[in-house]
Amino acid sequence: MSTKSSKAAEAAFRKKDKEVAVSEYDRQRKARHEKIARLRVLRFTQESADRVAAARAVTETAAAKKPAAKRRKTVSAKDAVVA
Repeated sequence: MSTKSSKAAEAAFRKKDKEVAVSEYDRQRKARHEKIARLRVLRFTQESADRVAAARAVTETAAAKKPAAKRRKTVSAKDAVVA
């Protein structure tokens, strides 16, 4: 084989190898971005659910801590006679 043809074959091989490597890199990059997007959606969903649960818990605890309506003091019969 001549030097010229071996160099051409080697260049063609490198070009093909580079194309395969670039396409593999692009495939991995796309998969990584899809995974990140999926995880981001899951995180936002979980954070939203946590916020709703926290708001509900605050509302329930506020309702539980609300004091009962104050009753008017009644005057006992003993106090009414003295006055």
